[in-house]
Amino acid sequence: MIQILTGIQNTAAALDAEHTRLEVISQNIANAHTTHDLDGKPYQRQMVVFESALQNAMNGQPTSGSLPAIQVAKIERDTRPPIQVFDPGNPEADAHGMVAMPNVNIHEEMADMISASRTYEANLAVVKNARSMAMQTLSIGKH
Repeated sequence: MIQILTGIQNTAAALDAEHTRLEVISQNIANAHTTHDLDGKPYQRQMVVFESALQNAMNGQPTSGSLPAIQVAKIERDTRPPIQVFDPGNPEADAHGMVAMPNVNIHEEMADMISASRTYEANLAVVKNARSMAMQTLSIGKH
């Protein structure tokens, strides 16, 4: 079968990966003040780790005829410790008035969200341009 829109699979995979990244960022922002997660500890920031053809090639894994698309390898927790905040009026404060807060930095999350959003938009532009070029190619035969 002739593939008119070459590279669309890679772009679709990149869109899916950035969508996952945006979801994880939104979870981090939503839990920025969650002092007790399911394990009883403050929420830990999560990060998306991507896997790409370059990483596979560097690890000595052979690639097939076409380059594999970028994909989410895993979602891992940030290992930074919780942020200690002085809040003696908080019922969760220890004897010194300190409360362990999540290791989520809203400014860092917003910067990541802007980056992921722009990458998503760029991949959408690729899909729109490929579709437009395919439509123009099909219209050539009509004249």
